[in-house]
Amino acid sequence: MFDYHFHWRPVLKNLPDLLAAGLTTLEVAVLAMIIGIVVGLGLALIRLYLKGPVRWFATAWVELARNTPALFQLFFFGFGLGAMGIHMSPYAIVLAALSFNCAGYLAENFRGGFQAIPVTQVRAARSLGMTAWQTYTRIIIPQVFRIVYHPLTNQMVWAVLISSLGMLVGFRELSGETQALASRTYRIFEYFAVTAIIYYVIVKIILGASRLLAARLFRY
Repeated sequence: MFDYHFHWRPVLKNLPDLLAAGLTTLEVAVLAMIIGIVVGLGLALIRLYLKGPVRWFATAWVELARNTPALFQLFFFGFGLGAMGIHMSPYAIVLAALSFNCAGYLAENFRGGFQAIPVTQVRAARSLGMTAWQTYTRIIIPQVFRIVYHPLTNQMVWAVLISSLGMLVGFRELSGETQALASRTYRIFEYFAVTAIIYYVIVKIILGASRLLAARLFRY
């Protein structure tokens, strides 16, 4: 017979700690996305235009990021590097793993975006006297970001949700903080129910901000 009594008072008492942990989750996800965009763009350009060992390295990065579990990647930065004498804080471990993962996925998104731009646009820009740098920064890359904008939003949501794995390496983000607080009071359901709501609100804020930004950036 179901005989569980809900007690929400401990959760409400520690709600500020959960909200602060939610901000930590959002912070590490945003930083991972910024790093992922920069590195992913570089990986995409390398795979499109360079050859040799540098291209092999970029390809290996993308293959490992996209075809191995995110948990494996987290444990590599946490325990694999630790076994080789490279020790990082839980925050750095999660940031490195998320950045590695995001860069691999975004590299393929960017590569598809570049390939969607007609090569005639490059020729037209060069015929007008624009340098290669000007052509890519003013003509090509802005269009690529427009093409991959919605996949970028999806990746941001993914980064927020997958950061919950950080609790396995001692990172006190939202899930880690929830686990720590719940273990003290044994109110597992109550804590994780509230945490699920916080995750939902964070994701909805991201999606809402994404729509507003898209409406402003892509009006024409």
